[in-house]
Parts: sequence; structure tokens; C-alpha cells
Amino acid sequence: MREYIYILKLIPRLHEEENWTEKDEGLVRDHFVRLKEYCDEGKVITAGKTDREDEKGFGIVVFKEENDEKAEEFMKEDPAVKHGIMTAEVFSYRTALRSEK
Repeated sequence: MREYIYILKLIPRLHEEENWTEKDEGLVRDHFVRLKEYCDEGKVITAGKTDREDEKGFGIVVFKEENDEKAEEFMKEDPAVKHGIMTAEVFSYRTALRSEK
């Protein structure tokens, strides 16, 4: 298994809190639940986001997958990406240091 990282960005419409719909919030909830399940399984190493909600804000998911094609598929199956409220780009990644504390 290799490590990968995908970087997520909210679509511009969602930079303003008043533009969020119940559907958008449900998709983010589904996104979180999926990542939590994969984290519990050990596939997702870490996931998180910046505090910024503007165009400079972003999230990351560091995960393990067999190859580039499966990594791309994993990213595209993220509900927030699949349903178009976040854009994402995946990269091969290598953790250099990791705290075990």
C-alpha cells in the first residue's frame, strides 16, 4: 500500500454561510462519516481542514491505497466531491515524520 493525499476546496458558492443548503450540510455529514469509517479501518491516516471558509481554505485527506488509479477512485467517491460541493486533487504522498504520541 502507498500513501496518497487529496486536497479539497469548497466551491465558491459555499464561501458564504448563508448559501449553504440542507443538502450541502448532509453531503458534508456523509463526507465526514465516510472518512471516519475509513479512519477506523486504518485506510485514512489523517483528515482535517483549515479554519478558513474563504477561497484560501482547504481540507486534506491522507490515506493508503494500492495504486494511482484506486487512489483517484477513492477521492472521486467522496460524497462532497462526487456531488460537486468540493473540488479535489490527489497526489502520491510520503510521510517523512509521524508522532506516535
